[in-house]
Amino acid sequence: MPVYWFALTQLVNINRTNALLIFIILHVLVYPSSNGYNSYMDRDNSPIGGLANPLQPTKQLYYTTVAMDVLAVALSFIISYWFAVGILIYIIGSRLYSYRGVRLKQYPIIGYLTVITLQGGLVFWMVYHGSSVMLKTGMPIAGMIAASLLIGGFYPLTQIYQHKQDKEDGVTTISYLLGYRKTFVFCAVVYSVAMMFVGYTFFSSLMIKEFFILAIFFLPILVYFLWWAVKVWKDESFADFKHTMQMNVLASICTNAAFITILIMNQFE
Repeated sequence: MPVYWFALTQLVNINRTNALLIFIILHVLVYPSSNGYNSYMDRDNSPIGGLANPLQPTKQLYYTTVAMDVLAVALSFIISYWFAVGILIYIIGSRLYSYRGVRLKQYPIIGYLTVITLQGGLVFWMVYHGSSVMLKTGMPIAGMIAASLLIGGFYPLTQIYQHKQDKEDGVTTISYLLGYRKTFVFCAVVYSVAMMFVGYTFFSSLMIKEFFILAIFFLPILVYFLWWAVKVWKDESFADFKHTMQMNVLASICTNAAFITILIMNQFE
């Protein structure tokens, strides 16, 4: 969701009807379907995502994800042909990430790049294109890179408590490859670079004040990240489900609130 709001902040004139429809397509259909399909393939018995005790998936879940994907693509043509193509690419990529016959998630680098490219750069472009009044087809490169890196600087932390379970399932995540301590170092570096690109995106749009407002909203995330990193550095048992979810919730609230605040400011200028 933060990538959605981030993309909207970079538009001067927004087609609000399209923006609302895009929000529904992504957050009500595409993302839940992708998570559902991933759960169907993984059949997790231990904590995953926001669930401490996930139920075992059924065949009905699979059929539901297919129906949601078909509906998402059909609705996407209301926006534009290019947006529909983008949604289709996202769906195919997310399926290849989870599907047992391919399972891109088992490869640490390829899986990582797949996630940050789809959830970051591709989503940023789709929202930017579909929500613009003139349906811009140009590539806002800096924004797309910034969005990908924002995802990339956080995603490994969502894997940090699943090392044992993933390994038993034949999956080597980027977090497992790095180990507990290096996962935090890696995320800190990627997030720092992400903020450089976010800064460039905002400064090039003369949104200097907005960038500093964004930085203020991000401070609680930085504080919790450093506090958690120190605890894990001393005792790796703190790289658990509870702390991961706390980090996830805090980052989601602060990042969404930051971009929504900036978006509202832009509408009144």
